[in-house]
Amino acid sequence: MADTATQTPPPWRKRIDGAWAFSAALLALVALLDLPQFVPTVTFAARAIAGTAPFILFAVCAVAYLKATGAENLLARAFEGNPARMIVMAALLGGLSPFCSCEVIPFIAALLAVGAPLGAVMAFWLASPLMDPAMFAITTGAIGTEFAIAKTLAAVGLGIFGGFGTQLLSGTPIFANPLREKPAVGGCCGVSQPFSAKPVWRFWTERARVTTFRDTGLENAAFLLKWLTLAYIVEALMVHYMPADLIANVLGGSGLGTVILGALVGMPAYLNGYAAAPLVAELLEQGMSNGAAMSFMIAGGVSCIPAAIAVWALVKPRVFAAYLTFALTGSILAGVVWQVVA
Repeated sequence: MADTATQTPPPWRKRIDGAWAFSAALLALVALLDLPQFVPTVTFAARAIAGTAPFILFAVCAVAYLKATGAENLLARAFEGNPARMIVMAALLGGLSPFCSCEVIPFIAALLAVGAPLGAVMAFWLASPLMDPAMFAITTGAIGTEFAIAKTLAAVGLGIFGGFGTQLLSGTPIFANPLREKPAVGGCCGVSQPFSAKPVWRFWTERARVTTFRDTGLENAAFLLKWLTLAYIVEALMVHYMPADLIANVLGGSGLGTVILGALVGMPAYLNGYAAAPLVAELLEQGMSNGAAMSFMIAGGVSCIPAAIAVWALVKPRVFAAYLTFALTGSILAGVVWQVVA
């Protein structure tokens, strides 16, 4: 009999302690400092989770299916052919693909190792953390379909903007010898040759793929549940304690300043796209401008720690600085456009 005391826990049990602990700490503080508000806070979060449940279920099943079938193997084809075509395809697929942070590193490392143009890689890097099927579903449920579609378009647009910007500046010192060292293929997901196999759409015919479907589904369900629980607790506290006129005065209005401020606040303050969606929805209710909301989510999504580490691990600081510059500039442009359209 195996010694269960020393077995490694399944993947879906990992990476949940921090967010759950923070949620518990917030509730404990509410109970300690304002006990009458404790039950309304818990009730608000529970009802919000229940309302978002259909979107969570769809997101979990969609990502699990894509992982189990190996559909993401098709992404490598975006990095073949004409450089301009590569940039556009990389931005499109980066904005739609269900990547986790640990898979981005081995995938990009493999591409860089075989000489893929940095412009196409930059396009994928910028677009990838901003949108995926799960995030689209959560954003739709929290803010609305129009905002989710606009954010998807902004993700693709940012990728194209950064990709062609990198391509145009490829001969400058900024992008000369961009890599820290020649990357090796591999990563924390155990992908030694990432995205090299053909998809198997009928994944249930293979036991290993069924296991992948189960583990991916449970892992994503735990991930979404922990972050959305934290987000809805924070939202409940914002509704009760944060004056609406404060948000309206700082991030309201239609001027360029609010869009720039949204991007500048979003870059260091962002949690992740799943937690940010309900918080931004509440900020919009309290008077945050549409443009500031978009620039906040775009700038924060690209600069959040998992996305930034994937870039920092492979390229030199000047290239990383260019990555952040493209993110900030593109997020402001996206915010201005959405401010006009919305």
